[in-house]
Amino acid sequence: MKKEGLGSRAFDVVNVLIMLFILVVVLYPILNIVATSLSSARYISAGSVTIWPKGFSTQAYTTVFQDPYIFKGYLNSILYAAGSTGIMLLFTALMAYPLTIPGFAAKKFLTIFLMVTMFFGGGLIPTYLLMRNLHLLDTIWVMILPGAISAYNVFLFRTFFMNIPSELKDSAYIDGANDMVVLFRIVLPLSKALFATFALFGLVGSWNSWFEALIYLRDQDKYPLQMVLRNYLFTLDTTAIQGRVGGGSVAINAPGSALDPKAVRMSVIIITMFPIMCIYPFFQKHFNQGIFVGSVKG
Repeated sequence: MKKEGLGSRAFDVVNVLIMLFILVVVLYPILNIVATSLSSARYISAGSVTIWPKGFSTQAYTTVFQDPYIFKGYLNSILYAAGSTGIMLLFTALMAYPLTIPGFAAKKFLTIFLMVTMFFGGGLIPTYLLMRNLHLLDTIWVMILPGAISAYNVFLFRTFFMNIPSELKDSAYIDGANDMVVLFRIVLPLSKALFATFALFGLVGSWNSWFEALIYLRDQDKYPLQMVLRNYLFTLDTTAIQGRVGGGSVAINAPGSALDPKAVRMSVIIITMFPIMCIYPFFQKHFNQGIFVGSVKG
């Protein structure tokens, strides 16, 4: 018993040390970004900023917030994230629920059809041509509709719905309810953990998405925040006399001034990360339950 107790304590100590190491590896870059965004130019140029600001300055944030494309990017990203996530949850539930009904005639066909899409994709060029033929290019819908249905999500939703006791649905049918009533009054209210998990995945995925905007959007007024961030990261140059960033309305002076382009980059990164960092705690309670969906019954 003493040997087992000693081995258990040693195991716990090793686990704690590993977790602390991972925490440092993950936390250090974030602290460095925050510190750099709040430091003055001479300390950043000297490379002396680590995890604590030196020569505290908020000028980078003041400069960034002067760019109107930051606020437009925020609003667009919120619209795209909320719209695409809401449509994804609704259409996935509507697609998955019929696959749980034993007497549904097209269940086998739809299951095979969805499985095929998991192994074969059309590719970028056919998808672009499809968006063009549907007249979705350079519209907000091109950022919302393409992710409405995912075969992987449908199968996970189906698995979760199948684990809901059939007696609840049978009693509703006896009382005269139809399938839509059963879905919206019984199945969906019992699937809060599932919806919270996939809502978090959908929001984070849409918020971090920039490639679709790069391919499908031309109007800068429709750019999401990640595209604005990309413009800052790629157009700011520390050797430039004057770098135009964002939508071209904010000028960053050359090194030697009170503002360093690197501080601007880091401030935009913090501004971009902040909403997701605020959202996660509200989803965590349901996320911990829903993350294991599909692990018991396939």
